[in-house]
This record gives sequence, structure tokens and C-alpha cells, in this order.
Amino acid sequence: MPFERLRERRGKIGAPDQLAGKTTSLLASVRHLDTVEGLPARYRLQVRAGLLDETLKLANYSAVTHLIIAGAVTWFFWNSAPKSYLVGLLAVIAVTIAATIHTNRLYRRAYADAVSEEGVSRGYRVAGLLALVLGLAWATMPVMLFAPADSNERLLVVAIAAGLISDVYVIGPLLSVSFLFAVPVILGSFFGLARCGEPIALSISLLLLVYSTFVALSVTRMSRLSRERILDRVRVQDQGETIGLLLNEFEENTSDWLWETNEWGTFQHVSPRVAEALGCTVEALQQSSIEVVLRQGIEARSDADQTEDILEHLRQARLFHDHLAEIKTPSGSRWFRLCGKPFHDQSGSFAGFRGVGSDVTESREAEAHIAYLATRDALTGLSNRVAFHEVTSIACAAAVSDPQAAPASLLYLDLDGFKAVNDRAGHGTGDLLLQQVAERLRSTVGAEAQVFRLGGDEFAIVHRGRRPAEAEALAEAVVAALCAPYTIDGMRAEIGVSVGIAHAPQDAMSTEDLLRKADLALYSAKEAGKGRWRRFDIDLDRRVHRWRELDVAMRAGLVNGEMDLHYQPLVNLQDGEVVGCEALLRWTRTDHGVVSPAELIPIAESTGFVIAIGQWALRKACAEALNWPSHMRVAVNISSSHFRLPDFSREVEVLLGEIGLQPQRLEIEITESIFLVNTTHVLDNLRALRSLGVRIALDDFGTGYSSLSYLTQFPVDKIKIDRAFVRDLSNRPECLAVIKAVMVIARDLSIDVTVEGVETEQQAELLRARRCNSAQGFLYSPARPSQEVQGLIDSIPQNIKITRRSSRHAA
Repeated sequence: MPFERLRERRGKIGAPDQLAGKTTSLLASVRHLDTVEGLPARYRLQVRAGLLDETLKLANYSAVTHLIIAGAVTWFFWNSAPKSYLVGLLAVIAVTIAATIHTNRLYRRAYADAVSEEGVSRGYRVAGLLALVLGLAWATMPVMLFAPADSNERLLVVAIAAGLISDVYVIGPLLSVSFLFAVPVILGSFFGLARCGEPIALSISLLLLVYSTFVALSVTRMSRLSRERILDRVRVQDQGETIGLLLNEFEENTSDWLWETNEWGTFQHVSPRVAEALGCTVEALQQSSIEVVLRQGIEARSDADQTEDILEHLRQARLFHDHLAEIKTPSGSRWFRLCGKPFHDQSGSFAGFRGVGSDVTESREAEAHIAYLATRDALTGLSNRVAFHEVTSIACAAAVSDPQAAPASLLYLDLDGFKAVNDRAGHGTGDLLLQQVAERLRSTVGAEAQVFRLGGDEFAIVHRGRRPAEAEALAEAVVAALCAPYTIDGMRAEIGVSVGIAHAPQDAMSTEDLLRKADLALYSAKEAGKGRWRRFDIDLDRRVHRWRELDVAMRAGLVNGEMDLHYQPLVNLQDGEVVGCEALLRWTRTDHGVVSPAELIPIAESTGFVIAIGQWALRKACAEALNWPSHMRVAVNISSSHFRLPDFSREVEVLLGEIGLQPQRLEIEITESIFLVNTTHVLDNLRALRSLGVRIALDDFGTGYSSLSYLTQFPVDKIKIDRAFVRDLSNRPECLAVIKAVMVIARDLSIDVTVEGVETEQQAELLRARRCNSAQGFLYSPARPSQEVQGLIDSIPQNIKITRRSSRHAA
């Protein structure tokens, strides 16, 4: 058999000098695997050093891993293998590992800063020798341990051998080192399998051959990619240095003029361009010093001037580059950009400065003009938002720091009806309208105020007056001025304006806070009917704080179990049986009491947290409905923003599958607002849910955005008539007529009808006569906790029978 023939082969070990010679020859023979021939000499050394460095980065970690594995082998096979062999294997590996860590440290200490050919070659030789020793040591492990081991221990030997072979990925950048380590381990594994002589060993050897081939090919490719990557990095670095030198040379040769001083700063050589720029002769300039020229004539320097910095570099003989200096000349103040470099004589002593300079006065003036334009609104010519923040910050700081200073008042303006004009007449007309608004604002405000356009149809006025009443009078005048009709290209346009006012330091001490509070006042003016002004009131701030407080608290409340679902029964009007319950959100804050859903839901809608609440409510309601009779449905209100999500139907399907509730028992209540946008996703969700078996109910029908076209365009199973039609059912015949008409339409479309807000038996009797399907309201029960639902199911039909019997007797 092949394994018997392999077992007969034995290697002979020669004398120590022969062994050393063979080892040297072996290392030399595999060194060509890491060849970098064909590269320029300046690249070759850096590539070889890079490959060695990448290998050594993980060498210590690999070494420690080998030591741990050797210890594990000793531990696992202590009772089943020769102890002398285990101790010897552990000792050899420990010594090799110690040598690896030590030589790694020595190499980095000696050659980290200065890479040399000799150091890199020595690193290759040492790394190969250590890898070979370590590979030979591990090669004995399968030979010694596999044959005498039991099945579990053999599995451990195979796993360790495979793991050791995969270690070549760590030292992969140096292909020679990888092979010097892996080949002995692979051969040792084959010998261990051959020594076993069992048929299973042949199968394992074939798998080992496939695995070894894959590892060899992978490591070869990884080594090649590492060489290419390091070579690319070396080339990029070399080209970068070359490009840098070329750019510096180009920059120096294209400067406007040259200058040179001696060690005392006196000009030795100046270009005629320098003298021309400074408005003097070359002779006069050579008798002066650079410090005198830089300091002349300028008393109050701008923030951009770097004259003092230039003088400091000159005193310390340090290089400086692209420094701006403002210099007084006969033709006026001019700006120069200077570069300077110290130079030394043959003895190494400082000999002066050489440099280049250019006149950048025109570019500085252009920059100043651009900066001015950056603070102006291009359409109206008013100051823009950038200037607004700067002016308001200064005004707030002055009002806060000096109690005697005039207070700063901010008037925040938003045009009423501008969007309608803009949409109807076009953006060109809208732009002309904004220009006329700007002109009216300029003519309305006085010298103590400044007008800004913040963007769109939003404007602001910063007013500095002695009394807040002056700003309020200005607001009144602005409202009157802007509400007057406009004529644009023969077209008459009418708009209004709402104004919010906040004062500093009375209401706020910073620009951001002042603008926020003026915005709150503006919102109050909008709520009051537009076309008016309102000043900031502390109650507005309290409302915002309340909003933010509840926004934070409701997230914690949902997690902490403060929120719960109560259920209001839906009663069949004909037989009085409870056919389902609507889940209604209840929130009782710890130490704060009950929070109304009317306050909670708008906040959750605005922040998007209503989606998380909807997901929680769906899961909880479906889980609790499992405890009800099988004919009862549970109705859950879903926000339009939640329903519009493209994967909402899938979310419901997964939830029902997890909980185990039949889809027919779930009824999702939506409002017509979901149809206003994103109709594609809405239709997809509606169709998917109905095909699943989930019922769709259209809530608050008859109010808000209600349209009979929704009943024909969108698939729904039920409509819920709003309580507003039930409240005056007895006193207003038109309400009953509306309900009757809805019932006719619903019957023809096979849609169920539920009436909300039923509070009296008289209302119930009128609805029953119109053959409404079901009703809910305080007549039957308010919303109750889940544990009381079963009691309601039992008691409501009995109560209805008693009430009807009493009504007949009374009649």
C-alpha cells in the first residue's frame, strides 16, 4: 500500500556542519520566491523592506498563538503520548518563539529608522530560518500523535494541523517564509497519516492535499498582491516628492519680484518691480531695511495683516511663506504677499534672507467686494442672513453688557398669501413682488432699524429704540404698509404679513434665542388669524418646553410601561352583541398623572415617534385579542405616516404570524389624510392587507378631508361616521339625512358602517332604524383596561335588553 511504502522511507541526518550547509542551501533555494528583480534599484530595497515589515507586524501575535497551541497540545495529550516528546516539543517551540520575538524587537530597533540592504537581507534569512525550525517542530506532531491516538484525539490533531497550515496567511507577504513553515507541516501530516495505515487516513490525506494546494495558491496570490501594493505605494511616494519639487520650482520662478537682505535686514538686492510697487527708487530702497518698509505709515492694521508675524520670522531667521503685509505707499495703502527663506554663507553662518513677493492689492479689493456681496441678498438688495447674525449678535451683546444702552428688538416677518401669488402668477412675478416688499420695508423703517431678507418670504428687522413700544409701533406700520395692494405688470396682487416681536435683553440675550422667541411670537400671530403682530409671551415658551418635555418623556414612557391600551366595545345595533373593541392609547406618567392623547399624538406625529407607538400598539392589541372570543375583532388606529411606509403590510403580516392572531380578526383604522400623498405605497399596503384578510376601516368619515371618491378609488371594509353627526341627531334632521345617505352608499358598496359617539338610547334607536351595522360610545361603555373586556362582553347585551324593555314599557 502507498502508506506502507511511505512508512519505509527514512531521512538520514548528517553531521552538524552538513546540516548547517543544507539549511543554508535550502534557504537560498526558496529565496527566489520573494524576488523583486526587474525593479529600479531605488524601489527594490523599499519593496523588500515593506514585505518584511508587513510580515513582522503580526509575527509576535502569531508567535504567542503558536506557544498557546503548543501548551494546549501538551495538556490534551499528556496522558496518551510520550511525555518526553511533549515536553521537548513545547521546549523547542518556546525557544523558537522567544527567538522570534527577540529578533523582531532587535530588527525594529536597529533598522526602523534607517533601512539598509544588509539589514533587510539579514531579516529575510532569520525569518526563513525561524519559520523552518518552527515548521519542522510542528511537523513531528502528527507523526508522533496521530497513529496512537483515539478518534477524538485524531480529530484534534487534524484540526491543529489544518490551523497551523493556515498560519501562512499571517506571514503571507514573504512567500519563502510561508513555504519554509508550511511545507514541513504538510509533509509531517502526510507521514502521520501514512504511519496510521488505516483506510480513513487515505481520505484525510486527499483532503489535506486539496486544502494544502488551495492554501499554497491563495498565499502565492496574496504575496503577489502585497508586492504590487507596496510597489504602488513606493512609486506614489517617489512621484509625490518629484511633483512637489517641480511645483516649488514653478512657484518660485513665476513670482512677481525678488528681494534679498543681509544679516541685519538691509536690502542688498531688490528688483525694480519692488521699487515700482513701493513708489520709490531702487537706490533709496537699498539704503533702507525691510523692517522700516514694513512698519511705515500704517497705524491701525486689519486682522488680515501679518506684518508682526513676518518681523518675528525675520528676527528668528525662520522660513515664512505667503504672509500678507499692508504697506503705506505714495499711491495709498497696498497689500503685498511675501515669502522669505534664510540663507547661510560657506561657514554656515546666517547671511540674510532671500524671498519673492507680489502685489495683491487688486485681489484683496476684489475679495472685499465679494465679502460685501456675500452679506447682501441678490434679489432685493437687502442685507442677508449672514449680515443678520452679525448685526444681531452685536446688538444683543451691547444691550446685555450696557444697561443704559438702547434695547434691541427683533421683528420677524412672514408674508401671508405670497405662496398663492407665486404659484398662480409664476416665480418671475413672485420675485418682482418681493422687490416691492423690500422697497416698502426700506421706506417704512427709520434710521434706528435695519431690514434683512432671511430667505424665501421671510424678513427681519433689527430695531434699536429707547422703548419696546417703538418696535411695536413699527410692527403696526409694517403690517399696514405691506397689506396695501401691489401692482405688478398690470396685475393686482394682495398679500399680508404676520410679525413676531422679541426684545433683548428682556426676552433673550443671544441671537439664536432672540430669533427662536420671535419665531414663537410669529407662530402666535399666525394662529390668531394672520395679518397682525404679536410680541413674545412667556406662555409661548412654556408651551414649547411642555412639547419638548413630553417628546422626551413619551419615549421613556413607552419603554418603562407607562403607556397602555384601553378598549372601547363596538356593539351590533341589531342584537346588542359586542362584535369587537377599538384599542385606544392611554398614558399615565409617573408622578405627573394622565396625559391626553390629544396632546400626545400631535407631538409624536411631528417627531415620527408615532411609528414606534403604532408598532407597539399593534403588537399589544393583537396579543390581548387572543384572549377574546374568536368572533371578536380588534381595531387599531394607525398613523398616516406609518401606513405610508412601503413595508407596512409586510410588518403586519410578520406580526400576526408571530402572535398567532387570525388576520380576519384585525381591523386597521386609517383617516383620509393618508391618501393626500404617496398614493402608490398606500394602495400597495391596502391591497396587500386586504388580500391577507385584514380589514380596513376609514375613520372620522364625513369630516376633514372626506371625499366620497375615496370609497370608489381605495378598497376599504368599513367607514366610521364621526361623532359630530350623532351629537345633534335628535335636534338636527340634516344629520340624520347625512347618515341615511351614507348608509345607502355603503350598502351598495358592501361596506360596513360604525357610528361613533352614541350616548343615548334614543340615538341608538334612530341609528338602528337606519340599519347601521354597529356603534360605539358611552351608552355602552367608555374605553376600559384589557382585563375588563370580558366583563363588558357579558354585561352589555344584558344592559341593552333591560334598556329596550324599559323603553317599550314607558312607551
